[in-house]
Amino acid sequence: MIHLVWPLAFLFLPLPILILWLLPPVSDRSSAGLRVPFFKDISCEFDANTNKTCWPLVLSIIIWLLLIFALSRPQWLSDPVEQPKTGRDIMLAVDLSSSMEIEDFFLNEIAVDRLTAVKSVLQDFIRTREGDRLGLILFGSKAYVQSPLSYDLASIALLLDEAQIRMVGKQTAIGDAIGLAVKRLHNRPLNQRVLILLSDGNNTAGIIPAPRAAHFAALEGLRVYTIGIGAKYANPLFGAQQVNQAAVLNETTLKTVAQLTSGRYFSAQDTEELKQVYATIDKMEKVLIGQDYYHHVLELYFWPLGTALILSLILALLKSQLHSLFRGSNCRSQNNDKGEFQA
Repeated sequence: MIHLVWPLAFLFLPLPILILWLLPPVSDRSSAGLRVPFFKDISCEFDANTNKTCWPLVLSIIIWLLLIFALSRPQWLSDPVEQPKTGRDIMLAVDLSSSMEIEDFFLNEIAVDRLTAVKSVLQDFIRTREGDRLGLILFGSKAYVQSPLSYDLASIALLLDEAQIRMVGKQTAIGDAIGLAVKRLHNRPLNQRVLILLSDGNNTAGIIPAPRAAHFAALEGLRVYTIGIGAKYANPLFGAQQVNQAAVLNETTLKTVAQLTSGRYFSAQDTEELKQVYATIDKMEKVLIGQDYYHHVLELYFWPLGTALILSLILALLKSQLHSLFRGSNCRSQNNDKGEFQA
């Protein structure tokens, strides 16, 4: 079927009539720079009968209609094609507590803090999520939704890159982050509520304890995949007395959360293990999240536009021929009159 993208273009249809009605006609009288007394003898003008020719007017009307039709941008649309839309709705919860500043990860053989390692691997994970919707939760002493579920993966990656340690407090509120994810995914289908939580597992703040929040998540059908960040024990090479024991990975809390929500716990003590974690999550079966309808679109505006151009050339040639024809006939009639007068 033919579809007009800009049908309001037809409002310009009476424009030539309005211009003819509103603007005064151009006066035939004009001040000449050079006056020639015998101008009438050497000039050949159009005969008054030329105004009776209707072809130029008809062509002009057709050209104007074609231009308006081209301006409305006609398209040929095929029948709607139904295409199932598959993907995942995934919330990412990233720990920004003070324990994430410990440098026990390595990127390109350079020691980096935990958050830098998480950002590096999460950026790759986000780039491969084309077709999925991602959301971002940042938590420390409190939990905040940095971005709701969105297909704009570039914005998600940018917001994650701008996250800083301790920007939401020094402590860790894992339970609040889970509760916030439950609230955000409440309206999603049961098989599409997924949360990936990255933390060292030490729930030191928040209103809701992590196990209780996991119970609520299980009742809502939210699956939580927990990823433990950091070393499982203090490194004696740097002196155990210099290591904050609260920053050591607490797997018990993270395993409990994953078990209660029918999820899975992953231990990521280095960047390679983190990459394997996301590769495992990536292999999870996609689910149907909706249906899209597409039309095959064929632009048609260039047909009336090209036709108008061709008719404009024909009109110009027609006027030129009429001018030459009547000019010659007028010249012959004037010469005949002069010859008869002289005779």
